[in-house]
Amino acid sequence: MVRYTFERELRLLTPAQFKSVFANPVRAAHPHMTLLAVVNDLNHPRLGLTVAKKHVKKACQRNRIKRIVRDEFRLHQHDLPGVDIVAIAKKGVDDLDNATLHKLVEKLLKKLSKRCKSCSSD
Repeated sequence: MVRYTFERELRLLTPAQFKSVFANPVRAAHPHMTLLAVVNDLNHPRLGLTVAKKHVKKACQRNRIKRIVRDEFRLHQHDLPGVDIVAIAKKGVDDLDNATLHKLVEKLLKKLSKRCKSCSSD
């Protein structure tokens, strides 16, 4: 049975793990959000989130954005290759409603998955 959980092993936790993604990433970008990814040694993807207070002022909005990104990652984790992903929220992302944000993250994850699969096959 396929599990759709978001457990500790699916998260980027330490600054060193984030730094490795920022070093030489594959990008999937939109004016409201950017996803960075780098291939990892594991056979499953991991996710890290950065939602800066500078871009999204209210904590409830930052939490909503993180919750939606986590949910999309959780639902699509089995379609993703073994990569470490960092989602970076940009200015104006808090103006998007939930449905639009879900579609945006899903689209970016698919684009990133396609780019990472082509990079790992090279």
